[in-house]
Amino acid sequence: MRPLLIVNPQSSGGKTGKIFDGMLAPIRRILGEVDVARTERARHAVDLAREAALDGRETVVAVGGDGSINEVVNGLMQARDRGAAGTRLGIIGAGTGGDLCRTLKLNRRLDRYCTAIASGSARPMDVGRFSYETHGGERAEAFFVNVLSAGMGGLVDQIVSQTSRALGNTLAYTMASLRGLARSRVGRVRCVAALRGETRELELATRNVAICNGRFFGSGMQVAPMARADDGVFDVIDLGDAPPLRFAAVSTGMYTGSHIRHPDVRHFQCDRIELTLLNRDVEPVFLLDVDGEPLGRLPITVTLEPKAIQVLAPAD
Repeated sequence: MRPLLIVNPQSSGGKTGKIFDGMLAPIRRILGEVDVARTERARHAVDLAREAALDGRETVVAVGGDGSINEVVNGLMQARDRGAAGTRLGIIGAGTGGDLCRTLKLNRRLDRYCTAIASGSARPMDVGRFSYETHGGERAEAFFVNVLSAGMGGLVDQIVSQTSRALGNTLAYTMASLRGLARSRVGRVRCVAALRGETRELELATRNVAICNGRFFGSGMQVAPMARADDGVFDVIDLGDAPPLRFAAVSTGMYTGSHIRHPDVRHFQCDRIELTLLNRDVEPVFLLDVDGEPLGRLPITVTLEPKAIQVLAPAD
């Protein structure tokens, strides 16, 4: 079967939809003939990827940003739960953040994305399965492949989705982060974490806690420089409850990874974790950031699915 390209025309503030037709010729020069499906609504890529995998498609390519990749992974994982585990994930990054591409060392050029896909060289990647509360108060289940955070991150995602990208993606995230910090609140979070069957419980006072399979979020912030996407563990980064100015200074260190050494920051590993917000009054601004998308809120239960997806990317 031909590779299926699932294109999100709305990614990168709608830029992908405007330029994709011009991308097709160079894509076909490297990949040969491909099939194309454009998403028409939120979460549509989940359905498209699931059905493609159930139909036996060997390769499904996400064309878009981190949110688009997340939707395709969700579809592939739903198909995997139904016995269709053979579909490989390809990526053509065309979004705002590009954070999973950084973790996977995919060079952010169209020809390099296509060459990685055409090589057929796949590497395994862990996936997080989680249950959460939707904004409507219902329980739901989904998957993430890069970073799931709770707190200020979801608030920033919400602001980014309403921000112009005219001055560039990084500046859009920077401005949204400043606005998000001003509105953020400290959450008291009950945390139950397990690693290889050993469980511990602790209470976090934090503006943001990140459960990391990948290394980057927020358009290049190296939140978990030690993380590997195939090592069978999550790296949890608690950014602490510092006042806004000190929190901003600590957060700036994420561009180099130096924040890990700051006394406000806590790091531990797990393969299963439960987070429950104890001070529910901060709930409106203590939101989930799931691979760059504001999906819902606490409580969440997260488990790691080791080496669940094969991704067409260079070996780490």
